[in-house]
Amino acid sequence: MTEDENQQGHFCMGFLIGGVLGALAGILFAPKSGKELRSDLKEKGNEVLKDAKDIYADASTRAKEIIAEAKHQAEELKKEADRYLSEARQKAKEILARGEK
Repeated sequence: MTEDENQQGHFCMGFLIGGVLGALAGILFAPKSGKELRSDLKEKGNEVLKDAKDIYADASTRAKEIIAEAKHQAEELKKEADRYLSEARQKAKEILARGEK
């Protein structure tokens, strides 16, 4: 993970935590009855849970994309390495054949 992506992840996490804490403070300091407060807490909790699920789904999708790209690049590197190895073997055979004559 690059440093830029790492910083973005920290920013998103801080933003999410700040939002939750801000919403919680707003709910707790609002002049409401216990029933209204519980209802608001439940509603905000459901919103936070939904947001967390969305963030998890996005992160999971991005991680799968990164893994797929890494696998593709690894396969390409392996093919290139195999090609170079094959060429090197062929050259070695040619050199050995010239040396035996």
